[in-house]
Amino acid sequence: MQDTFIAEHIVAPASRPGMSRQNPYCVRYTMDGRMVARQGAMVAYRGDLTIRTKGQGVRKLVKRAVTGEGLGLMEVEGHGEIWLADLAKNVFIVAGDGLSIAGKSVLCFDPSLQYEIRLVKGAGMNAGGLFNCRFAGDGSIALTAHGQPMVIPVTSAAPVLVDTDAVIGWTASLEASIHRSEGVKSFVKGGSGEMFQLQLQGEGSVIVQPSEGPLPAAKGKGVADTIGEFLA
Repeated sequence: MQDTFIAEHIVAPASRPGMSRQNPYCVRYTMDGRMVARQGAMVAYRGDLTIRTKGQGVRKLVKRAVTGEGLGLMEVEGHGEIWLADLAKNVFIVAGDGLSIAGKSVLCFDPSLQYEIRLVKGAGMNAGGLFNCRFAGDGSIALTAHGQPMVIPVTSAAPVLVDTDAVIGWTASLEASIHRSEGVKSFVKGGSGEMFQLQLQGEGSVIVQPSEGPLPAAKGKGVADTIGEFLA
């Protein structure tokens, strides 16, 4: 039994440098230089690697303190391998040029990409403080998602509104802002009398995830009981 388990899950030698999916929930980055990842994403590493926290500047740190959300990054440098994950979320690798990715969905990215951390227009403390990381250049990004993501086209004639918990990223050329729906009571979110969505306008696409996480299953209990426990 032990030999079967090891054979099924053993890590094979890396086939190429850079990032690759180790499995649906973990990225392996084979290094000979440096890379950037979200703080706390390291699962394991081997080789001669140095991990340093990247500063974000006073202004960005203040934003993070006020809104309760941000994008803490670390820089990894050296020769070896590092495995990265975020609470068993699904991971996907995409070309980074021209994308804006919600801070909570960034796992790691190539150092060849230039990036700027921004706060979405209108995303103050009440709207969830939605940070995004805007990328440009030649390189890849590893994203995380709850479940299988969807890519929804956005056009000038048909803007798209997305729940702020569901958004993963969008084409950087799109205009992004926070939209507030007045007088809408959400029994899932507690019902403050208003809900916030990310509004995207222009030409491009948006990547969304089906949920921020599954509701816990409870044998013999109805949906209302299960949701009540989830919100408690």
